[in-house]
Amino acid sequence: MDKVIIAENLSLSYKEFESIISKASFSIDAGSFVFITGASGSGKSTLLKSFYGAIEPRAGSLVVGGVKMNRISTSKLNYLRRHIGIVFQDYKLIKEWTIEKNVMLPLIISGYTKEVSGEQVDKLLSHVKLGHQAGKYPPELSGGEQQRVAMARALAHNPILILADEPTGNLDEYSSQVIWNLLEGANTQLKTTVVVVTHHIPEEMNVPFKHFHIELGTIHEIA
Repeated sequence: MDKVIIAENLSLSYKEFESIISKASFSIDAGSFVFITGASGSGKSTLLKSFYGAIEPRAGSLVVGGVKMNRISTSKLNYLRRHIGIVFQDYKLIKEWTIEKNVMLPLIISGYTKEVSGEQVDKLLSHVKLGHQAGKYPPELSGGEQQRVAMARALAHNPILILADEPTGNLDEYSSQVIWNLLEGANTQLKTTVVVVTHHIPEEMNVPFKHFHIELGTIHEIA
């Protein structure tokens, strides 16, 4: 697959006569690292939501992972989401589940056996340096640790695409760097396509990247 995301004259809005993203045409190559920037309220998160089917195109077309997102069926959307990892600014961990079980969730959904899931979770928690926290619950961890758990969960099922919405917005400098290192590693080592919505692109990036900027509903590629 050469292109993981293809948008043609894509328009997005939550209300019929509203315009958030207007007639956007762009594509994202498989294995690329992409930043999406823009002012608060510019539509960054809305665009990201369209990539995992939380909002449907109002007009134009959007294809993600070979799946057309216009009027997508529930079965196709579930299929697509089994191949996407999502990292939210507020983590979205299940507070009543242990760290281990939170990371295991996408593996359970994908139908992996308990034994295979357990081995994968052990590796991932070790990778994000949280193996010793496996039996704890999200409220017992710091914000940085919770986001590392969210990263492990996003990587658990070897997704073709990782979508991250302000993944370091609430984190200190150390935790932010850990997250960037994990995203870079997923891109370079696993060839995973990474799309990050952020207010600020880190000054030092160790991978080549594309930069899309949203202004007044229009998406511009920054050279």
